[in-house]
Amino acid sequence: MTPTTHPTAWAAIADHLHHLGTDVVFGLPGDDMALLGELERSDTTVVLCRDQRNALFMATGYALAAGRPGVCVIGKGPALTNALTGVLEARSAGVPLILIADGTRLDRLGTGAFQELDQLTAIRPYVKWATRVDHAERLPGALEKAAALAVNGAPGPVYLELAEQIAAEPVTRGRPWRPVGPQRPSPDPDALAATAARIAAAERPLLLVGGGARHRNTGRRIERFAELLGAGLFSTASGRGTVAEDHPLHCGVSGLYTVAPMDALWREADLVIALGSRLEETATFGWPEDAGQLPVIQAVLGEENLVMERPGDHVLGDAGRIVDGWAELLAGHRPADAWPARVRAARAALAQRAADRAEEAAKTVGEGAVPVARVLDALDRAVPADRVLVQENGLQDMWSYFFPHWSLGSGGGSVVPSEQTPLGFGAAAAVGVRLAEPAGRPVVAVVGDGAFNLFRGELPTVADAGVAVLYVVLDNGGYGWLQSNLDRVSPDGSRFAFTRPRPTGTEGLTAAYGLGYRRVTDADELPAALADAWRQVAAGTTAVVEVAAALADTPPGMTASAGDFPEREAPQEE
Repeated sequence: MTPTTHPTAWAAIADHLHHLGTDVVFGLPGDDMALLGELERSDTTVVLCRDQRNALFMATGYALAAGRPGVCVIGKGPALTNALTGVLEARSAGVPLILIADGTRLDRLGTGAFQELDQLTAIRPYVKWATRVDHAERLPGALEKAAALAVNGAPGPVYLELAEQIAAEPVTRGRPWRPVGPQRPSPDPDALAATAARIAAAERPLLLVGGGARHRNTGRRIERFAELLGAGLFSTASGRGTVAEDHPLHCGVSGLYTVAPMDALWREADLVIALGSRLEETATFGWPEDAGQLPVIQAVLGEENLVMERPGDHVLGDAGRIVDGWAELLAGHRPADAWPARVRAARAALAQRAADRAEEAAKTVGEGAVPVARVLDALDRAVPADRVLVQENGLQDMWSYFFPHWSLGSGGGSVVPSEQTPLGFGAAAAVGVRLAEPAGRPVVAVVGDGAFNLFRGELPTVADAGVAVLYVVLDNGGYGWLQSNLDRVSPDGSRFAFTRPRPTGTEGLTAAYGLGYRRVTDADELPAALADAWRQVAAGTTAVVEVAAALADTPPGMTASAGDFPEREAPQEE
């Protein structure tokens, strides 16, 4: 082909983003506005944030929902260090993300130049790949490699730094941009056959669906595989939304979010088949203490995600192709009737226990507060069933992680923070999710007031971007999880406090930016408030419903806070 010359490096970057099919760019650019000048001439949505960390959170939410790369553009120096928490979350969440940053001129490195920082050293521990482009002719190859690495293997963030001296230089490429798309490797036939044989021998299998299976359940292949095995079907928190939660074999969320009577299945199972899960601590919390009791077959895309502390086996490849391969090899398999019946019975018992828990929890909530279980029930009734729920992970917010207090059914979606759980992720990520999902699909964020307070500086961003998200803010006066931990060591009161009853100020902020707002302190007022807020969101305006929550309204199965994880009630005797 005839060589193509772009007038500037930023023009080349804009053209490559167009080649990738990028429809949204998030960020807070530095002083160089050249990329925005190039994007002026495109139909790309640009979300200009007030804080780089939130920009990364939004791009991560976008990537989780869309299944394609989020793109973020920032300045240099403190812009990069501000962004590192967001990059950490993107890496932990395993999402494809391309971060482009300014870099100090080559001839000024080491001179104490304005905002000079060894950015590659700072960011390398957080990304799959990082590079700095000091010469214009190297930019096309760097852009193509960044895109390929972001989406292939175990997806993750990549970093490209553009040295200031080449920003305005022309960039020539001698060929078309390379096609970019994730390659989904098939599993090794021998590994597939060996693991299929172990699965066939299991009498009481559980199927655990992790975040690596997201967007890989075409045709409900995972549910059909569970039926073939008669396996109980659990999700990790990050894998939630992959399978239908109204399926009769679905048992809820694993680990930290599994409560009686469903936890008994983990003590009875003889095999776990983990699809796309790193078996992180939250996902395996409460499993049998003797690791030798419960073998695991792990199916993951990247070998770096393998966990070898438990007996079992593994197979590497695309989760969807692995499931299809197993299903073909096990086509004649017939499970015994006893285990599927046991799973269904546990599911029915869980539904009854959940109703009892909600009733018990409501008794701990005094006047001027609303039981969180009532909030979730009212939200379920107010918003269409295909909604995507975006979550934080605090004290009262944890209620929504517990099935069936919140159920996605067969059409709902879910986006949650990774095991890093950076405060404010869910509130910001909801903006990216909204831009990734079809226009008519509802996006709801359930967040604590501590997390929402960190995000409130982006309310003008929400207004400027014209996104419509329903925020349900559970207000317990601050950081409820920290307060409950403090109360354990200072039961008679402390001179320190993480929560205080005080006005939040959210009403004034939402009014200033033309957003909807309601505050609810009475459960009877909640249905009307949520219905009104949803009407505003459906009409195209973000709305915030602030709900007074009680510190004593603790999530299911939790007897007390205990550092990182709650103390759990003792297992029920069978």
